[in-house]
Amino acid sequence: MTDAAPSVSLFDRFGRREGISALVEEFYRRVEADPPIRAVYPDDLEPGKQKLKLFLEQWLGGEPVYSERYGHPRLRRRHFPFVIDERAAGLWLKHMRQAMDARGIAAEDASAVFERLAPLARHMVNANEDVPREPLGDARLQ
Repeated sequence: MTDAAPSVSLFDRFGRREGISALVEEFYRRVEADPPIRAVYPDDLEPGKQKLKLFLEQWLGGEPVYSERYGHPRLRRRHFPFVIDERAAGLWLKHMRQAMDARGIAAEDASAVFERLAPLARHMVNANEDVPREPLGDARLQ
């Protein structure tokens, strides 16, 4: 009988908190340099950076700090204040993929994430919908 090697989470393979922070910073550098997608974001990018870092940490298998602070992610509702069209969702995915490549994320790990991330990004599209546009801020959603 052999011992099965313990599985290593995507959180670990992405470099844990430090690696995810670097990935998000790389992603936001790309967003800032791309006027069409930059226009979707608020003037102050820092709150979004911090939330994306915490969300990705949790989503990739790290501690549930995002949920502890903000409750259930309810990402679609949290993105209603931003008018997101198909182009913006595609640009978001493009810049995240490029950021992963720039950070040296293994192709198989990036692919595993994009299997779930691509449908999620498309789910955020709300440009032609009558949705509440008021910001939630740091509201805790259950």
